[in-house]
Amino acid sequence: MGELFAGRYELVDPIGRGGVGAVWRAWDRRRRRYVAAKVLQQSDAHTLLRFVREQGLRIDHPHVVAPMSWAADDDKVLFTMDVVGGGSLAHLIGDYGPLPPHYVCVLLDQLLSGLAAVHAEGVVHRDIKPANVLLEATGTGRPHVRLSDFGIAMRKGEPRLTDANYVMGTPGYFAPEQMLGEEPDFPADLYAVGLTALYLLTGRKPDAEALMERFTEHGTPCAPEEVPEPLWQVVAGLLQPEPGMRFRTATGARKALAAAMEMLDGPAATEEPIEVFDQLGPLPAGFGPEGPAHAPVPAPPPLPAYPPPPPARLPQLPAQLPPGRLPAQLPPDRLRTPATRAYTAVRPVRHRMRQPGPPAKVAVPVLIVALLCLGIGIWALNAT
Repeated sequence: MGELFAGRYELVDPIGRGGVGAVWRAWDRRRRRYVAAKVLQQSDAHTLLRFVREQGLRIDHPHVVAPMSWAADDDKVLFTMDVVGGGSLAHLIGDYGPLPPHYVCVLLDQLLSGLAAVHAEGVVHRDIKPANVLLEATGTGRPHVRLSDFGIAMRKGEPRLTDANYVMGTPGYFAPEQMLGEEPDFPADLYAVGLTALYLLTGRKPDAEALMERFTEHGTPCAPEEVPEPLWQVVAGLLQPEPGMRFRTATGARKALAAAMEMLDGPAATEEPIEVFDQLGPLPAGFGPEGPAHAPVPAPPPLPAYPPPPPARLPQLPAQLPPGRLPAQLPPDRLRTPATRAYTAVRPVRHRMRQPGPPAKVAVPVLIVALLCLGIGIWALNAT
């Protein structure tokens, strides 16, 4: 069996590694289900504060993987999330290379939907990239993406945990204003979505610096060869170097994407279907779909069989008695059978209750007055 954390989470096997800790598949004994548990590796105050910020997020959305609960055990802490087994967009590109435009549109629409929910809570993600966009293992069915890893996310207006000249995030997915040290804001997340879209369409990590120079010097450049023009207009709207020229919200970008999808061709008949595999693999020995396969509890040994108690001995009567004569040792009532005696009515004994008399302080004066009256009466009779 795996290591037990805080008496509740049984760590099964490692499934990933984040910026501040390892991610484990764990069995939650209370909820009776598997969860993804992010265990903090370092115990310094700076990392712990980021951990507290991340686990404090509670965003309930089908395209967001947000923390559910947390626990502490000695010098370690963890928080749990849903298990998402289909890998990330980076895994998908590694398996298939550039993706068809209509398939990318589905992925982008779901990603923007989850990002809109995050921004509605006043949170800036600050680390959107293909490795942080996870996929459910849906096989060849409709894909299902979920935005994850809020390790450096922050709410607008909260104090920063780093110096203003230090940029947090992943190199290659920074917005131009982030490089200038400006406060994190929603347009920076949208810029990272645009870079992610270009990565999905071309199968190559985009050169963010060269792309920014092209936009700055020549305006919106022509669409790359792999990107249809209607879709490129949406992606270019996300990649504008000036934040004021980008889409203002994720919801606005979704509306433009929906209009572009109507102008795209559907999947070709000869197109290879894209399958999102289960990237987690089978559970290790000792664990099953319903949890840890603990050894069965042995049945208690049977109780020893004791001999039955001996039967009660009843008095024996003589075989023959003279007519009209009873044995001296057996009075008449002893001749009744147990059944007869069981139904013999017992006459209740009535006890006469004694009525209490008057108290002494009352009885003595009354007795004295009675004696005086008797004496006066006798004197009166003698006088006449």
